[in-house]
Amino acid sequence: MAKGLTSILIVDDEEEMCRIISHIFEKEGINVMIANDGYTALQIVHSEPPDILLVDVRMPGMDGMEVLRETKKIHRDIPVIMITAHAEACGAVNALREGAVDYIAKPFNNRELVKIVREVLAKKNPSGMGRGSSSRMKKVGFLEEMMGSSDAVCRIVSQVECVADSNFTVVIAGESGTGKELVSRAIHEASPRSKAPFVPVDCGAIPETLLESELFGYEKGAFTGASLRKHGKIEAVQGGTLFLDEISNMPLGSQAKLLRVLQEKKIYRVGGLNPVDVDVRLIVATNRDLEELTTSGTFREDLFFRLNEFTIRIPPLRERKEDIPYLAKRFVDITNRELNKKVNGFSESALEALYECNWPGNVRQLRSTIRRAVLLADEVIGERHLDLHRVPVPGLAFCPKVLGTPWMGLSLKEIVHSSTIAVEREILVEALKLTGGNKAKAARMLQIDYKTIHTKLKQLGISRNGGEII
Repeated sequence: MAKGLTSILIVDDEEEMCRIISHIFEKEGINVMIANDGYTALQIVHSEPPDILLVDVRMPGMDGMEVLRETKKIHRDIPVIMITAHAEACGAVNALREGAVDYIAKPFNNRELVKIVREVLAKKNPSGMGRGSSSRMKKVGFLEEMMGSSDAVCRIVSQVECVADSNFTVVIAGESGTGKELVSRAIHEASPRSKAPFVPVDCGAIPETLLESELFGYEKGAFTGASLRKHGKIEAVQGGTLFLDEISNMPLGSQAKLLRVLQEKKIYRVGGLNPVDVDVRLIVATNRDLEELTTSGTFREDLFFRLNEFTIRIPPLRERKEDIPYLAKRFVDITNRELNKKVNGFSESALEALYECNWPGNVRQLRSTIRRAVLLADEVIGERHLDLHRVPVPGLAFCPKVLGTPWMGLSLKEIVHSSTIAVEREILVEALKLTGGNKAKAARMLQIDYKTIHTKLKQLGISRNGGEII
């Protein structure tokens, strides 16, 4: 091994996989060692300890879990990353429990693999391999620590890195509980404004009559009770970042004033005549489709176009379930420390329940569920501790039937295809009936966008009241 070079030991019985991974890290300037079985890997760990191990879980003879355990006996401080299959959620959690620092699921993205290894090495040796500057990695890297390392999270991190240095206004779109404020803070921390304030404002939590004075401030005597001049949030965040959560709840009058602030870089306090110069970066979040709201007239189109310089969409947890084992373990660890307990992971049935749940409350709901489970469990969290119930979509109390019985010579593929169309049609009709023909509400109920439901209704010949188009 070349002296002074960072080294990685790849342990995998598939020679082609070893060759691919080796090529990836050689390009990164890392010395690569290869072992095609667990026994050879442990000999290398004894004689020439690497800086990091990358171990496949499934191998004949000595499997990856045993390699992990034996490595920890020889050199406890060597970080081990496990390679798992997507379906091996239980194996992933067990690996973390046994001391692995992280895991990556096959098929993996090369960039994601390099990112994980870089971050592990950076934590072990801050002067070693790192992604960009160490300060930037710390500022953006905490997103993976908080959210997971799925492809979806990696894309979000890339977008944050891309937009952070600019002064662009950013729209962060996603359901409640997905981590919109977390992403906005990451943008601020990685930006040149990081030493100035970051101020969040929930537009839905402040009464309409108070929102403007909260944002713009007011002059003494502006209204009854205004005995002193008060600086608003925009003025207070001078040089920093203002985060407006649930911007769709902002009244139209306040939207017009916000647009003027963005265009002129000046504010007028309530009751004031003199403009105040402001230097503020704006990040907004929404759990609704702003473009759709402009169509219905509840959100100003000119403000939408001014805000929409850069958009980051955060997928719901049900669309990135590969992050669930990591997040669940993280919440277990946090709650263990809080409650001074030693709950040690999940039963297989509990893990299956976590995967099967749709998580309408997203990460926020997962956190609450895990906290309660740790409180109730003694050693291992079982399914009974999770208290997860399948909640049917409100109002969709019908049972779509398989179309075409008896099937009269149709193939399985043809039966499934025709039945799927019939079920989809029945659901759309029922949703429109429940919403009184409001396509926007039906789209939100079914968790699809407005354009999708409009297209499907047209394709299936369904009118807005749920009847047939003739």
